[in-house]
Amino acid sequence: MNRISIFLVIIFSCTALIGQVTFIISSLPESTPSEDIIYLAGDLNSWNPGNPDFALEKNTDELWFITLPGQPDGSQIEFKFTRGDWGTVEKGANGEEIANREFTFGNGDTVYVEILTWADTGGSGSSTAAENVFIIDENFYIPQLDRTRRIWIYLPPDYDNSNEHYPVLYMHDGQNLFDAFTSYLGEWEIDETLNELAEDGYQVPIVVGIDNGGEERMNEYNPWVNPQYGGGQGDEYIDFLVFNLKPYIDENYRTLSGKENTGIMGSSMGGLISQYGALKFQDVFSKSGIFSPAYWTADSIWAFTNETGKQQNMKLFQLIGGEEGSGAIDDMWAMHNVFTDLGFSENELFSIEVENGQHNEAFWKEQFANDINEIIRSVEMEITPNPAKNYITLDSNKFGNNDSLEIIDMRGRKIMNLNIGDNGKVDVKGLNPGSYILIIKTKERTYYGKFIKI
Repeated sequence: MNRISIFLVIIFSCTALIGQVTFIISSLPESTPSEDIIYLAGDLNSWNPGNPDFALEKNTDELWFITLPGQPDGSQIEFKFTRGDWGTVEKGANGEEIANREFTFGNGDTVYVEILTWADTGGSGSSTAAENVFIIDENFYIPQLDRTRRIWIYLPPDYDNSNEHYPVLYMHDGQNLFDAFTSYLGEWEIDETLNELAEDGYQVPIVVGIDNGGEERMNEYNPWVNPQYGGGQGDEYIDFLVFNLKPYIDENYRTLSGKENTGIMGSSMGGLISQYGALKFQDVFSKSGIFSPAYWTADSIWAFTNETGKQQNMKLFQLIGGEEGSGAIDDMWAMHNVFTDLGFSENELFSIEVENGQHNEAFWKEQFANDINEIIRSVEMEITPNPAKNYITLDSNKFGNNDSLEIIDMRGRKIMNLNIGDNGKVDVKGLNPGSYILIIKTKERTYYGKFIKI
């Protein structure tokens, strides 16, 4: 076989491994506005609901279609259709949330799809938000960006029947926090989780949810411009939260307004902006929930973190799923090391990698339910000695022999589950050297601590 023949074999062999797909929308709801454009949003375009590169066109049969760039056979994508923003995402027949569409390249080159209804124009679905969730304003003005945004608020169940003041947690991607009807990738069930904790006697916070800006999401959640994904408006967004939204909340609701009772939290790009906002305003926030942070979209986050440094005591909670990709996992642990080098202590910094965790709302919902007590109302306990070699000792006056104790490693794996021994002594000789989180659950509340095994 000559060189040209070999070259042609290689070329055509590689080509055979690349598959294209055309999606054709065979049926649309009658309520679809005729003037609207339909878009595909998915992991191919960072879930941008109005990316012009993923706008559908009409074929000769007046059906909307889009042909995606070729991908290697076996490549999988997830996606949904919108009319330009997440407020118009496709829904089920009754307006309910539907799972992401999935496609594996190589499984055909033409796929017909049916859209049952849109979030804003039809269906008999109703809100799943609890009665103590309210919309403050559909169009709260953001002067720094000259645009408006819907703002949600969760009030603790006893808010109207008490004179209590409450901690406040500010969260991004408000569409996905409380209501399956407005969510586009799944609901976190923040309200259900906190209401259950309140029923069990825990003090729960006020939660303020800020809707993302749809096609502006990547811009607003990144302080720096990413050539591929946008960005550059994160400063203005965080300034709005600190200088406009927070004063409004403190003035109109019974809040504990000091930094020790104020937190910020989000996932993915929301995790990135939560890390940035907490470090930039260490006099405003004392806690930050940084779930699956998209550090890979912001190279400047490393220089910013080092240059800003630790100015005040605070708690930083980083979380990553074991199936989110080696790059994202490595980034989170690298940031953990940066925080440590900056002087954040073992009791201020919690970074956990959870086996089988994926980059999605289902994972974050589960972890929020598991971690919210530590994020908002953490009760530290003294662990001595720390570092420990053979035993650690706890306050025997506070904990009883029947209280359950769990020891978790920094990858989220449960290592021990036992009862506390006499005099509060716990045998840790069997642990490998490293850092561990200790959790004790009593009838009254949950206690957390962190120790090092040497």
